[in-house]
Amino acid sequence: MKTPYVTLIVGERRCGKPRGDEEQHGPGGRVAFIAGKKLGNAVWRNQAKRRMRAVCHELGGPWPDFDVIFLAKSSLCQVPYGKVLQACGDATRRLSSGKEGCFGEKGPRSC
Repeated sequence: MKTPYVTLIVGERRCGKPRGDEEQHGPGGRVAFIAGKKLGNAVWRNQAKRRMRAVCHELGGPWPDFDVIFLAKSSLCQVPYGKVLQACGDATRRLSSGKEGCFGEKGPRSC
């Protein structure tokens, strides 16, 4: 799911089927935050990751049964935090309508 500031890559984990990585990570969802070197220096990358972590926390992540990757775009640190939060919230609502409510705006729901 693309927004003007972040690309969200969502992978659904197998519900109820054990995987080898669950021993290491647990049955819940996982979240990764990526800010590439091509987009900015270390200061910019750290600020971008802090913003993405805050957005994930506000939206109720990590979400059970989903692996989510937040991929920063160059415009992420150039706009107010509220715009980033709104764009990501809209994206998660669109995902939730496509996934029958498993990935929702009010936090995790079981599928």
